[in-house]
Amino acid sequence: MKWCRVEAPDGASYAELDGEHVELLDAAPFADCRRTGRRYRLDEMKLLPPVIPANFYAAGLNFGSHVEWAKQYHGMTHLKIPDQADIGYRSPSALIGSGADIVVPLDSSGPVEYEGELVAIIGRRAKYLAENDALECVAGYTLGNDLSERAWQKSDRTLWRAKNCDTWKPMGPFITTGLDPMNLTISVKINGENAAEYTTDKMLFSAQHYIAEISRYMTLWPGDVIWLGTDNPTLPDLKHGNVCEIIQEEIGVLRNPVVRASA
Repeated sequence: MKWCRVEAPDGASYAELDGEHVELLDAAPFADCRRTGRRYRLDEMKLLPPVIPANFYAAGLNFGSHVEWAKQYHGMTHLKIPDQADIGYRSPSALIGSGADIVVPLDSSGPVEYEGELVAIIGRRAKYLAENDALECVAGYTLGNDLSERAWQKSDRTLWRAKNCDTWKPMGPFITTGLDPMNLTISVKINGENAAEYTTDKMLFSAQHYIAEISRYMTLWPGDVIWLGTDNPTLPDLKHGNVCEIIQEEIGVLRNPVVRASA
């Protein structure tokens, strides 16, 4: 099953993908939902972030080669391969859907870099999960682009600007069920040219490990999201006029233009 959120004529609605059409649902697919019978062409709909989470978790430094690259290329010599699964937070207000503009603030000196990530969507309340059972609470998977301003990342202790500017968390386009989060290929294109590709089996800490670890201390709720990190270099840095695409075959293409904020 693939589903999404769209801007319907009477407001935002969850919808199930059916070929070139979407059919609106009366609730979230991880709730007790029903089809409404209202169908629209997908290419006529504005895609929204597939969920607006109450809690937005993000894996920190979850791929070894990305850590080593950041140390060498950006001079982040303090970074090291983590010995435990650290969890960070992002702002839901930064979320946008596929097709919406990524806006770079005027005072950003850059570089601004993409980070194409797999995202787990929680489908039911969960607490104190065993790692072997952790994926049972997942409703499906989508894609995220964890935009990062590297100069601000060095100067802002809490990463508040470096990670959470308005529009800096594209997510979508669809949520797909039945995937193995540890056996997927994610690629990135900039202006149609291949920029990066990696496989999720190289995670330092698995999706199920992160989910179980979070659930030891915080209750997971339907609609919560867990972004699972990125691998390899994240170049080139993004400029006005670029188009960034995060791609996974079963999920789709998360595509967003980049613009510089106007005065």
